[in-house]
Amino acid sequence: MKVAVTGSHGLIGSALVERLTARGDEVVRLVRSDPSGPDEVRWDPAGGTVDLKGLEGVDGVVHLAGAGVGDHRWTAAYKREIRDSRALGTRTLVRALTTLEVPPKVLVSGSAIGYYGERGDEILTEQSGPGEGFLTDVVEVWEAEAQPAVDAGIRVAHPRTGLVMARHGGAFKQLLLLARFGLAGPLGNGRQWWSWVTLPDTLAALEYMLDTEEISGPVNMVGPEPARCVDVIRAVAKAMNRPALVPAPAFALRIVLGEFAGDVLASQRVTPARLRASGFRWEHDTLAKAAAWTVGR
Repeated sequence: MKVAVTGSHGLIGSALVERLTARGDEVVRLVRSDPSGPDEVRWDPAGGTVDLKGLEGVDGVVHLAGAGVGDHRWTAAYKREIRDSRALGTRTLVRALTTLEVPPKVLVSGSAIGYYGERGDEILTEQSGPGEGFLTDVVEVWEAEAQPAVDAGIRVAHPRTGLVMARHGGAFKQLLLLARFGLAGPLGNGRQWWSWVTLPDTLAALEYMLDTEEISGPVNMVGPEPARCVDVIRAVAKAMNRPALVPAPAFALRIVLGEFAGDVLASQRVTPARLRASGFRWEHDTLAKAAAWTVGR
């Protein structure tokens, strides 16, 4: 299978490229800089251009590019970058794919559980409607930009990514650092639901969406066992044989993170209904297994 990947230098994208290559796929990376190797293809998401020749013969595409949600404080300018990097990037990619003489069979186009917004204890599946807030608006626009691919007959799946538990990088980087020094603790009151998934299961799910013809539309890419924030942090600390006693009050998070603190403190009890129903199997199907893998045990 020949697979094109955007966001191939990010946490998930770089690991996915390794996984697909290891299984024998030919991987093409879409990069914004000048290509440095035969496996790279130039594209300009904001400018709307893609080297179409480099995409010829592609069977599937995994689109992961987008500005990091937690990388910077949410100024008005950075919020535009978060939104535009996803909307314009998806628009540019889809336009290119639908222009090809032989379009790919499948597009796995990134999304996020931010779609659901703050929902308390409500159990959320792919059938649940959108919430409210900035990230909800971003996800709705992001997913809508892929509709022309659907109209062109390309199977499109939207992996709504949860909180990815990884050993290096990503949202868990700072939490793991604090846990190693015994300084981890609940964020806010710790009662909000976190829908976690390990990096290996994230990669397996993306691969599964590429390969499984029955999968299309939104797919909650989370583990089978959402847990409260305090329980996730305690599980990680326990796996490290460290305490988890130091709380981060909500007001302090708002001072440090600004508007993004609202999403850190949001409760999203998201379940992977479509993955479960289709027969997908998780390597880390419990929080204890996930925490143990994340800390290297």
